Amino acid sequence: MPVAPPAKSCAPEAGRVVPIVDRSRCEAKRDCVTACPYDVFEVRRLTAEERGALGLVSRLKLFVHGGKQAFAVRAEDCHACALCVKACPEQAIRLVAAGE
Repeated sequence: MPVAPPAKSCAPEAGRVVPIVDRSRCEAKRDCVTACPYDVFEVRRLTAEERGALGLVSRLKLFVHGGKQAFAVRAEDCHACALCVKACPEQAIRLVAAGE
């Protein structure tokens, strides 16, 4: 799937912020994967441990969406452009200062 080119709003250097995915909201629609020009995200199945940390409603939602969610697997490569935040239909992504 093609990845978007870097936006003018992207910082020239990576690592100032990291994306955090809200497990209770993510529905694995892959919009963040498509929107991110730095290949920060991937969608994968949650492990048993990750599923166990979710509440009942979130586990049911996860089941409906094939047991998958988005993960910021290369969060250190984030350039703070917030394209992922804008693209996420569930508003499941936020950017926080690195080290918080």
